[in-house]
Amino acid sequence: MAIAGKKVPLDSGRNQSGFSLLEVMIAIGIFFTSVFVILELTSQHLRTARILQTMDVDRSSLPALLSMTNYLELGPLPIDIKIAYEDSHPGVTVDGMIEEAGTNGLYRVDYSIHWIAENNVRQTRNSILLWRPQGLGGAVSP
Repeated sequence: MAIAGKKVPLDSGRNQSGFSLLEVMIAIGIFFTSVFVILELTSQHLRTARILQTMDVDRSSLPALLSMTNYLELGPLPIDIKIAYEDSHPGVTVDGMIEEAGTNGLYRVDYSIHWIAENNVRQTRNSILLWRPQGLGGAVSP
């Protein structure tokens, strides 16, 4: 715009404040870079925590299954008990024996539970005593 032969800039009366487009773009770039770095660190720490977490197996549900059965046989654990336990605990196998512990209807169940944790095969062994007073030789019913 020209006033009496002089050229006057259009924004001469205004105060220039604010950021230029280049400054805003640099600030956005720094912000998103820092957010992505923080997200990557968080996901890496969560992945490490998941790897370090040990899987512990519920050892009490197998004796509970055995105590609720109405029929026990001397010898290996019943296949239906093994299947029920292994189905409710994926990746776990169970093995065991039922033996007579005394002549008064007392039976001992020795069992072991196997699972894989942290790329190692883990194992726990335990024994329980079950009293079945109506036991006769090979088959026992409560």
